[in-house]
Amino acid sequence: MDVEWQPFYLYFDTPSEGKELPDYVKRGRANGSEERLRSIANLYNMEFKSTERIYNTRLAHEATEYAREYGKGTEFHRIVFRLVYAEGKDISRWDVLRSAAQEAGLDDEAMQRDVEGGKYTESVNQQVQWAYQIGVTGVPTYVINDRYAVVGAQPYEAFKNALNQIMNQKRPAE
Repeated sequence: MDVEWQPFYLYFDTPSEGKELPDYVKRGRANGSEERLRSIANLYNMEFKSTERIYNTRLAHEATEYAREYGKGTEFHRIVFRLVYAEGKDISRWDVLRSAAQEAGLDDEAMQRDVEGGKYTESVNQQVQWAYQIGVTGVPTYVINDRYAVVGAQPYEAFKNALNQIMNQKRPAE
């Protein structure tokens, strides 16, 4: 199974400098959602650090399109995830995105030039609109076969159950 990362703006109105976490997010953290994510990360010997703000992800999404164009989309995406969720970095900043590009073996200057020049803006906007059109409301959302969705940071069993349900559905006569 291949994973194809698509952009989505959970907080589409986030200003370029980011914004404070809404109260409902803070309450969710107090109710254990962060601890659940931390324990999942620990199972895989990964670090997890809570974000302190909501970052504007437009540049990161467009930079990911640059990386995808050069065959490094998944690698770049993983590096960006690590920078945010293990190191607490702000991915709306060019120094963070450029370091991710360098780590992935990409030309960080060309990436910044292309993104700032708007090369990927329309593509990202179209992908985000598609996500809204199919009903995506949260991240992550895993869309399987362009038809089924698993929403949220779910354990392996949730995916296994979803795939079993899909495989056991009756197929229309061909």
